[in-house]
Amino acid sequence: MSAEAGKDYYDYSDWYENAVPTKPPIEIIPPCDPTANDGLYHICIAAISLVVMLILAVLARRQKVGDGLKGVPGLLSPVNFLDHTQHKGLSVAVFGVLFCKMFGLALAPNPLPFTKDTQYKEYWLILALFYYPALYYPLLACGTLHNKVGYVLGSLLSWTHFGVLVWQKVDCPKTPQIYKYYALFSSLPQIACLAFLSFQYPLLLFKGLKGTEKSNASEDLKSSYYRDYVKKILKKKKASKASASSSSPKLSERISDAFKSYIYTPEEVFRFPLKLAISLVVAFIALYQMALLLFTGVVPTLQIVRRGVDEDIAFLLAGFKIILSDDRKEVVKIVVHYMWCVEVCYISAVTLCCLVNLAMFMRSMILHRSNLRGLYRGDIYNVYNCQRSIRPSRPALVCWMGYTSYQAAFICLGMIIQTLVFFICLLFFVFLIIIPIFYGKNMMLFHVIGRMWPFWLMLFLAVLIQHLTSRFLFIKKEAGTRDLANRGSLFLLTYLLFPVNVLAGVLLGIWRLVITALFNIVHFGRIDISLLNRSVEAFDPGYRCYAHYLKIEVSQSHPVMKAFCGLLLQSPGQDKGSGQAARDAEEGIQLVSQDKKQNKVSNGKRARGHWHLLYTLVNNPSLVGSRKHFQRQSSESFINGTLNRSSKEESKKEGSTTEASKEAEGAASN
Repeated sequence: MSAEAGKDYYDYSDWYENAVPTKPPIEIIPPCDPTANDGLYHICIAAISLVVMLILAVLARRQKVGDGLKGVPGLLSPVNFLDHTQHKGLSVAVFGVLFCKMFGLALAPNPLPFTKDTQYKEYWLILALFYYPALYYPLLACGTLHNKVGYVLGSLLSWTHFGVLVWQKVDCPKTPQIYKYYALFSSLPQIACLAFLSFQYPLLLFKGLKGTEKSNASEDLKSSYYRDYVKKILKKKKASKASASSSSPKLSERISDAFKSYIYTPEEVFRFPLKLAISLVVAFIALYQMALLLFTGVVPTLQIVRRGVDEDIAFLLAGFKIILSDDRKEVVKIVVHYMWCVEVCYISAVTLCCLVNLAMFMRSMILHRSNLRGLYRGDIYNVYNCQRSIRPSRPALVCWMGYTSYQAAFICLGMIIQTLVFFICLLFFVFLIIIPIFYGKNMMLFHVIGRMWPFWLMLFLAVLIQHLTSRFLFIKKEAGTRDLANRGSLFLLTYLLFPVNVLAGVLLGIWRLVITALFNIVHFGRIDISLLNRSVEAFDPGYRCYAHYLKIEVSQSHPVMKAFCGLLLQSPGQDKGSGQAARDAEEGIQLVSQDKKQNKVSNGKRARGHWHLLYTLVNNPSLVGSRKHFQRQSSESFINGTLNRSSKEESKKEGSTTEASKEAEGAASN
């Protein structure tokens, strides 16, 4: 009784002698409703946007009446997509905001903020695809009129959108959607675009008050960009000093050139079309959004599963007759290590996918510039595989309208495929090669390869014998030429190695399949190149869209055409020599030398201008196929739309030989 009386019933220290540490509880994030209610905000901002559009429509109507034009109120174009000289920042930012909003619609529980009805979510989603473009339309239209009132309205709208979005993200930085910070990270491009608009509209207003901002939308034709472009292409190029006997470039130079081919360097006298600039920025935002989704959708789940592995995993694996070790703690360590390897492989796959797509973006920008310049100078075979007229058409216009959307969709789909393929390849490489080499276990692949070593040795020796005999026995060099030698032995070896070459062909076929699949997967997001053969590239819908897009851009925004139209639209009363300037521009002299103006054009200068025009027309690749003389030539006589000089000289030689033979026959008959 004394021992029991002396015992402290409130002492629980013996309970913790063999205590097992408890795992930290999983963080549960409840749904968060921001102070700025999303539904109420959209009702207010939609009404404000409608009022802004009515004000802009009235201003556009007054501007058209003031310019002597007739227009319908309310039909206000958001932006001139065919103007290369305008400020591209506003359009790029609005398209970026719209794409960020569209990307989150599929994951949002309520596509429209006005309703929380989930029964007809598909119909609300379809309606949201038209609601958000209409909501952000005033942000783009405020900069169209180049008016101070438009800049003020654009500043107010952009500040409102930006302030409310930042307010909502500060109130609710964590959401239960996919990952706790996914909604915050996915809204960063949208916040950046709205911040740019909030800064750009006040800056344009400030320039407008100072009188440094252009106030006329027709300023495109008066821009010096087109004249500078024409000056550059008409400028006489210096002859290259490279000798014909120069040696082939070294390996280091080839690697350097290959590296430079993926680095885009801007040039002064070239500007990307507006729609192409929008496509590149939207594609970059799509790359960010897809990388964020692929990372936050998988990596946190893998980490949770890895932390939840306990000794029960040994019994689970034993049910599948997989025994990693007799010690269950050792089994837990092995499984956790393997899951960590899987996580590293997945992160590496996503990172590799992002790097590859960034390199493809840089390469695409270089190829876009090359293709546009080629079509500007009439080199249609640089893009198309046959003779085509560069003019608007129904499919070309449809592809031009959807080019930016198609590019973003291809990037999203391509990143999913690339990440999956890279992840599988890295898993095979790590678990079949790296881990077996480090730990000396599960070397199944090496055992299979080791058992087949006679087969691999036979193929290696067969290929090596063919290369050595071709190098030293079957090819002879005489007088600077090469010819076949020992033909009997060559035919015999060809017959004897036929079965072995069949097996080698199987390996080459597998390698061809792997290389083709990897090339198409890596370049899936690029629509400026065809994934099919040159002769069937029309069946590639992505490249077909790109080729049609270039038709509209080149036919409607050709720099030389706009420079010519700008000269024609010049007022005849600008200066005393305006008539002379028009005559000089017609003859192609004004664009080459503007400083040497004369009151009268000499006959020699006029004749020289006519000869320059004739030389330009004769050497225009797009006009070669239209001439009767060249229509009789075969397709082999043209390279990239230009007549092959060698074929032309051969035809002349053939003509001279036939004439000489006819003269010889006539002399013999006499």
